[in-house]
Amino acid sequence: MKRAYDVSFAALGLAILSPVLAVIALAVKLSDFGPVLFLQERIGQFGRTFRIWKFRTMIVDAEKFGLSITKRGDRRVTRIGRILRATKLDELPQLWNVLRGDMSLVGPRPEVPRYVARYTAEQRRVLELKPGMTDVASLAFRHEERMLGCAQDPEQFYLECCLPRKIEMNLGYSRQANLLRDTWVILRTLSPFQFVQGPLHQAEPARGRG
Repeated sequence: MKRAYDVSFAALGLAILSPVLAVIALAVKLSDFGPVLFLQERIGQFGRTFRIWKFRTMIVDAEKFGLSITKRGDRRVTRIGRILRATKLDELPQLWNVLRGDMSLVGPRPEVPRYVARYTAEQRRVLELKPGMTDVASLAFRHEERMLGCAQDPEQFYLECCLPRKIEMNLGYSRQANLLRDTWVILRTLSPFQFVQGPLHQAEPARGRG
């Protein structure tokens, strides 16, 4: 049922949002005439690699000039990219990843190989789950770039504080996940308001943790 849910809503989303996707693609192209899409290798379910799709929000070859994570004020982010990242519109091409079966609408956000290589045996349990476009950790860490911008060593802070907590949250959510909870995660991802409550709230951490 989850796969049918994913395919149905991903296909519907692509159909309805096609004009929006076209406008965003044109805006990205005209911003610096570079590639519209950014494809990156990520680790999916059972440790399989796949290429995640996003609208490009950073300068061409940005990974050659900095970390895999992005902190607030990162100079590699383009002007249009700041808008897309703030609104999460850069993630919309991942609806195609969902249709292909690489991802689900709701599931742990997939990481790059070099971060997954640091997982402990316990943390690798998260790889049993299909990665998703959004998850409970994405809600709790909605302002992650701001947090990283305040850290003395952003990558160390991400690996030692953010990533373990995200994995913990997703493993906890997976034990009580169902389509109703998934729907609330999606609605809360789309909502700018953090006080919206629903059947997923018990899976989330108390504010201020992580």
